[in-house]
Amino acid sequence: MADNIQDDHRNPPSTAYIILLKLMSKRRTWVFLFLFVYTVLLSSSWNLLKLVLSWYDSAVTASPSSSTGWPAIYASVALGVMFGLLSMAAALAVVIPATIVMWISVLVLLTFCGMPRKSVVVEGKKLTVEIARTVGKILIKEGNLVAAVGAVFGYFLLVRSGGMIKSKAMYNF
Repeated sequence: MADNIQDDHRNPPSTAYIILLKLMSKRRTWVFLFLFVYTVLLSSSWNLLKLVLSWYDSAVTASPSSSTGWPAIYASVALGVMFGLLSMAAALAVVIPATIVMWISVLVLLTFCGMPRKSVVVEGKKLTVEIARTVGKILIKEGNLVAAVGAVFGYFLLVRSGGMIKSKAMYNF
């Protein structure tokens, strides 16, 4: 044990590690990361939206005599999947901290109720699996719901436009 204490004094943490630790303990760092991730998600989804709509426009203008139903279905399914995945990522960013707080609260309550330490560890493992499974199921259900609503809404918008997007200015800012 004395050797471990001496090893700690001989190998202090690097300054980069200390700076990173101090930086990550600040709330504004987490706010910045949160905003950065959402900016990347929104930017990529906007670019995908423009890509899908430009593909749809080119598919419809390439063969105006054929039915516009199939390209509209393909485009609406792609839009639905994109919005479903985006909603799942957004929900996951909110769910993770809330789940961790709930998990810690339950473990603390179990400890205060007088459970032995080994029992709390076993219950914590069971609780972790159960919470992860439940959160995963809920995220998938909500993502599928958003994807289905987005696909149906996108299909009706694309078909309602008469198979033609009036101008590319509609989706280019």
